[in-house]
Amino acid sequence: MSPPKSASVVNNLARLRAELSARHSPAIPVMPLGLAALDAHLPGGGLVLGPPHEIVPAEPDDAIAALAFAMALCARRLGEDPGEAMIAAASGHSLPYGHGLACLGLDPGRILLLEAGGDRDVFRALEAALHANCLSVLIGLVGEGMPLKAGRRLQLAAETGEPPLLLVLRQAGLGLPNGAATRWLVSAAPEGPGRSGGLLAPRWRVRLERCRNGRGGSWLVEWDSAARRLHLPERLADDAAQAGRARS
Repeated sequence: MSPPKSASVVNNLARLRAELSARHSPAIPVMPLGLAALDAHLPGGGLVLGPPHEIVPAEPDDAIAALAFAMALCARRLGEDPGEAMIAAASGHSLPYGHGLACLGLDPGRILLLEAGGDRDVFRALEAALHANCLSVLIGLVGEGMPLKAGRRLQLAAETGEPPLLLVLRQAGLGLPNGAATRWLVSAAPEGPGRSGGLLAPRWRVRLERCRNGRGGSWLVEWDSAARRLHLPERLADDAAQAGRARS
């Protein structure tokens, strides 16, 4: 067997695994993250649209990193869909701002921001938006997390129309038991050189702690705001290719 020549071979193999998994799974709408090695861990090859996905800072100081990761996922979805997004934020949360959104590849004009009094108000707003069936992305910024009852109501409401990408970002620490489809633990990482030059590329250490009908994993990922997709940093991608050659 001839050895793979680059990291692209490793990514192609991961993509093929994800495609084969999707062919043998019920047809469900998903949003691929654009990184084959990660999408292969997710059912259907991406984040399932409709059910809530939980994002958690690894430590309190990682709150901004977790918010940036959530907004990057939002940018990914809006890059594929002409709709808009709504952020419903409980008091005490850091809020995204125009320049930061633009740096992640988002048009601030497509973001609706609702400042709510508390977690219960956030979940009411998300449920109402799901019933309205007019937004492509819904993001809730809460304190304690998503209770089982609130999560169930959101999932039922998402079944009434075109399912959006639904993200719930809570604060660091032990959260409430819930039925989220995935749970992501996010920590900050030093920025890397941008792929197209100019601005530095955001990087995060992400751990997929929970994945219904999938499998967990941990990655250092880099966000490409121009392509609106995740990458492995070049050095890590090269290491993955070397590992593939060694196994061959």
